[in-house]
Amino acid sequence: MRKRFIYQVILISGILMACTSNTTNAKSVTKVQGRFAESSTQAETKEEKKDLESSKEAESSAVQSSEETTKATEATTTAASTTQEETTTAKETEVKKEAVSEVKEAGEIGLNPDWKYASFSKINSGKSMLYTPSGNSNGITIAVNAGHGTKGGSSQKTQCHPDGTPKVTGGTTNAGATTAIAVSEGMTFLDGTPESTVTYEMAKIFKDELLSRGYNVLMIRNDTDVQLDNIARTVIANNNANAHIALHWDSTTSDKGAFYMGVPDVGSYRSMEPVASNWKKHEALGKALVNGLSANGTKIFSDGRMDMDLTQTSYSTIPSIDIELGDKKSDYDKDTLRKLSKGLADGIDGYFGR
Repeated sequence: MRKRFIYQVILISGILMACTSNTTNAKSVTKVQGRFAESSTQAETKEEKKDLESSKEAESSAVQSSEETTKATEATTTAASTTQEETTTAKETEVKKEAVSEVKEAGEIGLNPDWKYASFSKINSGKSMLYTPSGNSNGITIAVNAGHGTKGGSSQKTQCHPDGTPKVTGGTTNAGATTAIAVSEGMTFLDGTPESTVTYEMAKIFKDELLSRGYNVLMIRNDTDVQLDNIARTVIANNNANAHIALHWDSTTSDKGAFYMGVPDVGSYRSMEPVASNWKKHEALGKALVNGLSANGTKIFSDGRMDMDLTQTSYSTIPSIDIELGDKKSDYDKDTLRKLSKGLADGIDGYFGR
């Protein structure tokens, strides 16, 4: 019985020890599992931190790269803009140089009181303008005189002839007069346009045509008004040009066509200097101009000539002509003026054998 009791005690003790061992193992396992889980969590946290840091580094790198790209783009844009600005500045400089060059090519010319016949002038404070072609010049200068266009010109009178003799034909001033209006106002076209306005427009177009052919051009009136009377205009042309062409339209209303004012066939007039030494040149130039106009389809009045004792002719020492390009009723649109300019320029080419 006692032995049996001892066996039972031993058996119970074994069971209790086994249970205690299992509990300890379970706790150990739980602790191990907890540590493993904790370790795993920590590892995962570290990995996440690493991933986050990598992500941040990538984002930072991307931002930096983007900023560098933006800076590079801005630098490129700035460089391009600078280059464009430099190019623009260079072009502007070239334009300015060309403008300066054009100014240098053109020179103002006033009346020199020492020139022959200059003392007969009454209105002479104005300036004419000399232009030269951009290419090679042929060395010939044409004085282009836009008729009329001198404010106050009709209030002054000048001597008709250098020697004081009277006019041999009528015109703005009657035959027999010894003095004439310094510069008349000119007629008015049927639409109300002053002749001086049309002669100036014609002069500008004619100037461009002559320059394109290599001629130098002396613009006697280079604006809507010039304070130069007919004697001053003629004397300036005498001393600075090879030929003098005054542009006019007649006061009739029949659209009669173009013609030139020829030297009157009067002995006393043709024997007076400077007419005696130059009237044949005047006539030759007049015929050449009418031929050029006719060849270009311009209507010509009669035989293209009319006798007229003019102040211009009376003081001219170079080939000089007053050309009437039509009358009050004639067209004067741009195309017509260009056509007239080509005809006149062809006539000048013919006169100078070009």
